[in-house]
Amino acid sequence: MAGCGGGSSPTASTSGYAGLVAYAGCMRSHGVPTFPDPTSSQGIPKDKIPIAAPRFTTASNACQHLMPPGGLGPQTTPQQTQTRVAAGIAFARCLRAHGFPNFPDPVAGGQITHQMLANDGINLHQPAVVQAADACASVTHGLITKASVASFVAGH
Repeated sequence: MAGCGGGSSPTASTSGYAGLVAYAGCMRSHGVPTFPDPTSSQGIPKDKIPIAAPRFTTASNACQHLMPPGGLGPQTTPQQTQTRVAAGIAFARCLRAHGFPNFPDPVAGGQITHQMLANDGINLHQPAVVQAADACASVTHGLITKASVASFVAGH
């Protein structure tokens, strides 16, 4: 974990994980009931964070003191981030080619959020969107799967 000297001692991992558990609980108690619990191996699943929730910013500010030094989960290497961004761009291009010309490219970290899609007029409850996303999952070489598409749509 970054901020812990690069080591992965049991103490560092446990305190980071305990901090994430406390942060998730705090977020839920401050009005974001769908905020996910962390996993011990991946931290808080970033694709399930409900950033479009009405009280997200307020809750995040109230709970910031509980955020462990490593952030929401294991730090990614620049190569991992670059791979995730490339997969997100390929996915967005594929969806544009499948009839959704307004589908946005991912942000710098590789994420595509519910808010981004809503801002660009993409309705996740439209069956054609889900069908196109399922068809385009293959261009990401496993970084986006049909299961992650379904989870993302359900989390909206």
